[in-house]
Amino acid sequence: MLDKILFLERRFLNMRNHSKAICESLEREDFVVQPLPEISPPKWHLAHTTWFLEEIILNKFLINYKFYNQGFRKLFNSYYNSLGEHWIQSQRGNLSRPTVDEIMAYRESIENQTMHLLAKNRHNGELYKSLELAINHEEQHQELLLMDIKYILGSNPICPIYSNHTFENEPPKKDNWKYFTEGIYEIGENISDRFYFDNESPCHKFYVYPFGISDRLVTNGEYINFIKDGGYERPLLWLSKGHDWVKKNKIKAPLYWKGNQESGRSEFTLYGEMKLNLNLPVSHISYFEADAYARWSGMRLPTEQEFEISSDRSPTSDSLKAFHPKNTGTYNSQLWCWTQSHYSPYPGFKPYEGKISEYNGKFMCNQFVLRGGCVATPQGHYRKTYRNFYEPHQRWMFSGICLAKDYL
Repeated sequence: MLDKILFLERRFLNMRNHSKAICESLEREDFVVQPLPEISPPKWHLAHTTWFLEEIILNKFLINYKFYNQGFRKLFNSYYNSLGEHWIQSQRGNLSRPTVDEIMAYRESIENQTMHLLAKNRHNGELYKSLELAINHEEQHQELLLMDIKYILGSNPICPIYSNHTFENEPPKKDNWKYFTEGIYEIGENISDRFYFDNESPCHKFYVYPFGISDRLVTNGEYINFIKDGGYERPLLWLSKGHDWVKKNKIKAPLYWKGNQESGRSEFTLYGEMKLNLNLPVSHISYFEADAYARWSGMRLPTEQEFEISSDRSPTSDSLKAFHPKNTGTYNSQLWCWTQSHYSPYPGFKPYEGKISEYNGKFMCNQFVLRGGCVATPQGHYRKTYRNFYEPHQRWMFSGICLAKDYL
């Protein structure tokens, strides 16, 4: 037990340092920009994850705890209505204060208080269970940080560079399909001594018809063929809301693509603007685009159950080494893959108790599940039962396409 406790404490400190490391290459001006209502300024992420520690750990386990700054409880509460009023998400970029330096001081103070509390309460299993949730919560925000930073920089016409490291790609991956027989499969998590979010449970039985699933992601070159074949202009390929979205927003290509000729296309990445590599996985795709492409190709998107069944291991990634997807396949955490599954509770789902009951369950409406992890997912954070979720029009996250087909 002590080994696990010490491991969690080291992981907590490493995780907190990693959040700051993600922001090391930013300029002060980058910390406050919000070019889109769903994008949060980097300094907000740094403060919100610290507010989370205060609310679910310090305020819970310390008697008569005095908050660092009562005003922060409103500014950095994301969506927990039961904890009081919160600042409107679309207006997070309106706040010049608190400053970045003040937020860094806030982080340091709360980290020190948390470590002091842990050192005196290593027998408290409930405390360390809350700590593990706080770690995983901030790891989620580390992925969001990179997504939001990319959108912030990508909105600038001079295409600022986030990483000066060289992007090294692998050779193209050949197409290969994995086939599965029909039957009843167990879906979800049920291992009591391993962390998982409440929406991954309970483990339950699910009947699946025979299916095949590709072991790689759809590439830029393949997606260009869809565009050249008039994919965005053919109503029969699109869901009704998807077709409306395409027309209203004049969508003609994936997010971050520039140019309209194959030889002159480029793509904005965290390494800056690069010539579009036709062999790389197509990324930053909405559900509407993924669904239309699958229909055009004569296939379909997998269900989340099919994706979980076909994931024979839990992939890992290291966001400090790569900031753009490579050719290494679906199960190596390159891109979150859209599934055709609506984000809904599993049979017998029970949300977290107490303050954190709003963590996942309240979003189980009008969203689709993505599986697989991505290059921005922190090392060790992903599990094959992990359920990510976004609205069908969203595409600023690291999302891609994995194809499936029936073989009845």
